[in-house]
Amino acid sequence: MDFIPSLPTLLAFSAASLLLAATPGPDMTLSISRALAQGKKAALFVVLGTSLGIVVHTFLVAFGVSALITASPLAFTILKTGGAAYLLWLAIQAIRFGSSLTVKKVDIAKGTPLANVSTGFWVNLLNPKVIIFFMTFLPQFVTAGDPAVTQKLLFLGFFFIMIGMPVNALVVLAADGLSTWLQKNRGIMRGLDYAFASVFSVFAVKIFLTHSR
Repeated sequence: MDFIPSLPTLLAFSAASLLLAATPGPDMTLSISRALAQGKKAALFVVLGTSLGIVVHTFLVAFGVSALITASPLAFTILKTGGAAYLLWLAIQAIRFGSSLTVKKVDIAKGTPLANVSTGFWVNLLNPKVIIFFMTFLPQFVTAGDPAVTQKLLFLGFFFIMIGMPVNALVVLAADGLSTWLQKNRGIMRGLDYAFASVFSVFAVKIFLTHSR
């Protein structure tokens, strides 16, 4: 199956994706806040919505990058190098500022499942940081000469969802205790920051060295 990346690539992608899912950020804050305000069922619909947002990002990146490779392999190389620089910048930011999880239980009128899915979807889809991240993250795991580049990018995008959704669902199910525990145990959050920074720094350096040969 040509659309499945090699095992080393898949393992590296899995490690990075798992760290991203476990690191507190806007999506986790939204899902925990909604769980505390409206209940876990409502929050799970929000998680579904954010995952649907990632589906859209995946299709845009897969077909956009494929078109870029066809038009200019050099431009794709520039995109990958710039993407590696962006990932390295994210690693530095993680060390400098760390993750943040500020959750307050604010009463929100309960919405329908569709409304919660829509909230998660649009928050994810219109977040410029998510757009930039996906455009720079996924291309790092494919090469310009790969004839199955579109299929591999689609596979990786959906694989990212498969890794992230269970983590986000567990976060929602444990929202009451987890939000308090994370805010009290800042050392755990800093540990995630350093793990995130280490993985992305190593990956970025590897890309830079590959392109300098």
